[in-house]
Amino acid sequence: MPKLKTKSGVKKRFKLTATGLLKHGVAGKRHRLLHHTGKYIRQNRGTKVLSKADTATVKAWAPYGLR
Repeated sequence: MPKLKTKSGVKKRFKLTATGLLKHGVAGKRHRLLHHTGKYIRQNRGTKVLSKADTATVKAWAPYGLR
């Protein structure tokens, strides 16, 4: 059997927590921040945990796990 390749975008964008959840950076924080409210900027500070449904999809893109 050939080895499966990991999607390179997944390696860059996701980290695994100790309990097996996936952390990711929040979208919409790079430019045009004057158009976002202060509440939006505060609530999306840092990282978020991916939903359970999306976690299964992303883990399939990393067949040998994430570091």
